Amino acid sequence: MEKSLFEQIGGTYIQIGDYQIPNLALPDEPEYHIGIWGQRRLDYLKKHKRGLYTDLLTSGKLNAHLHEIDIAAFERHDLIVKQMMATQGITEQLKADDMMKWVGMVNNIRNCADEIIRNELIYR
Repeated sequence: MEKSLFEQIGGTYIQIGDYQIPNLALPDEPEYHIGIWGQRRLDYLKKHKRGLYTDLLTSGKLNAHLHEIDIAAFERHDLIVKQMMATQGITEQLKADDMMKWVGMVNNIRNCADEIIRNELIYR
């Protein structure tokens, strides 16, 4: 019996009942904790970059990519927030003097940092 093209390139089949099913499996990939930024990147890839998503998934590099984006985004976010707080003069003294003003200003900075991260790392 002549081998199928799948068998010629090294593929194997498993018998399930009367059917032979190609023995397909994704490559093993290390487990990483994926935080909010990695989840946002995953969602973006699935919705808008299907080719890249499929390539990363089938090559076993998706989790590593998401983990890398997650770490970079968290570090960048912290840096941006600290720099913007210093630039705008938001201090612990302001927090002690006028808590509501401090909260409003810090929330504004965090929202700005979130937008920068989305544009620089998530949606690229």
